[in-house]
Amino acid sequence: MKKILFVGSEAVPFAATGGLGDVLGSLPAALMRESSDVDVRVVMPMYQVVAEKYKSQSKLVAEFTVQLSWRKQYCGVWAYKLGAVTYYFIDNEYYFKRQSLYGSFDDGERYAYFCKAVMEMMPYIDFMPDILNCHDWQSALCVIYLKRKYCYLEAYSNMKAVYTIHNIDYQGIYGFDILGDIFCLDSWDRYVVEYDGCINLTKGAIVCCDKLTTVSPNYANEIQTEYFSSGLHHILGMNKDKICGIINGIDVDYYNPETDTAITERFTLDTIEKKTANKLALQKTFGLPENADVPVIAMVSRLASHKGFDLVRRVADEILASDVQFVLLGTGESELEDFFAGLAARYPDKCGVMLAFDKNLAKQIYASADIFLMPSKSEPCGLAQMIASRYGTVPVVRETGGLYDTIKPFNPDIGEGNGVTFQTYNAHDMLDAVRRTLAFYADKKAWNKLVANAMTCDFSWDASAKTYLKMYESL
Repeated sequence: MKKILFVGSEAVPFAATGGLGDVLGSLPAALMRESSDVDVRVVMPMYQVVAEKYKSQSKLVAEFTVQLSWRKQYCGVWAYKLGAVTYYFIDNEYYFKRQSLYGSFDDGERYAYFCKAVMEMMPYIDFMPDILNCHDWQSALCVIYLKRKYCYLEAYSNMKAVYTIHNIDYQGIYGFDILGDIFCLDSWDRYVVEYDGCINLTKGAIVCCDKLTTVSPNYANEIQTEYFSSGLHHILGMNKDKICGIINGIDVDYYNPETDTAITERFTLDTIEKKTANKLALQKTFGLPENADVPVIAMVSRLASHKGFDLVRRVADEILASDVQFVLLGTGESELEDFFAGLAARYPDKCGVMLAFDKNLAKQIYASADIFLMPSKSEPCGLAQMIASRYGTVPVVRETGGLYDTIKPFNPDIGEGNGVTFQTYNAHDMLDAVRRTLAFYADKKAWNKLVANAMTCDFSWDASAKTYLKMYESL
């Protein structure tokens, strides 16, 4: 039985802010479905939101003291079974009893403690993994600790480390004044984590890991270039033999138009006409004229410039000059929030904007819109384009990262392709892609084929789980 421990800062359904949480909530179960020869477990912090909902249902399995430099901190380890997967929560109220997951002044210390606690907990819970799979900078120190400290102990000596980058923009960069005081590293460890005059935890994990994975094959190639690497292309080039990209999947049971209780009318590809009821309900929700024939273009996203919103701003008036409606759900940069609120005020019959985060409304949008716009400047994997496809909403994406890997341009002559794409990060190239999509929408035969192609794509975790298992086996 191969033992695998996932280490990360969030997981669905416990606490999540993005794609990392989706992966840690879905991939472990998919791995165990795929192979009866693996025991996959997950460890994450017991944030306040986790404790409030799940602590009473969890079991305290270990208590010990964590030595972090001169500090001696309590650690409780709680276990919770979700299906076949055991989740462990690291309990320390000083570090984790807070309203938000990230953004505290002491995040470096919080996650250094978390990583040290993870490494120390293994003997206490009698689970010494063969593979330690750490995700993003918050768990990077586990990889560094394993290779610089713990591998010399017999119990840890055969453990292999996989480091998964979900977004290379977030690297864990700190000054060297806290090398020993916070990160519990010695002067001879300095060269491992040093990059551009700072401590860079992601750089340290890249150097120390046995295998480096990203969340799509194309992103694995992109981050080796200066444009996408956020400065780490030199280190990634030196470690390119370790790198592999494995596309994320989605929970096809949670995102299922046939069974989804969050949407107005459930439907399948065979009953796609029922989708119209969702569209009319969405138009009503956003205060738009209820018209089944008008194409609805949707975006569900964090409002950040790298998500392509600067392109949308540039040609918003030209898009709305067509016979379309546009709906947006999301929060983010205040400048973008102000722009889209103003756009909705200028086009009250064509544009509906909700500056909020609402999971149920997001699912209603996926199930109701005709076109899903995702013009990202960079997108390591992206899940929204897969979710939209699942609900028969045609994705229009820029060919970057995982968007390139998952969405292929529709060719009406041969009936292949599951979306509409554009290459360059240019507002009018995006506008051209939108117009091509609207032309397909006007041709019902072509549109029905495109919708069918999108809905029948297999975006489940099953294929990805097979690839992960092969990668683990190679170690």
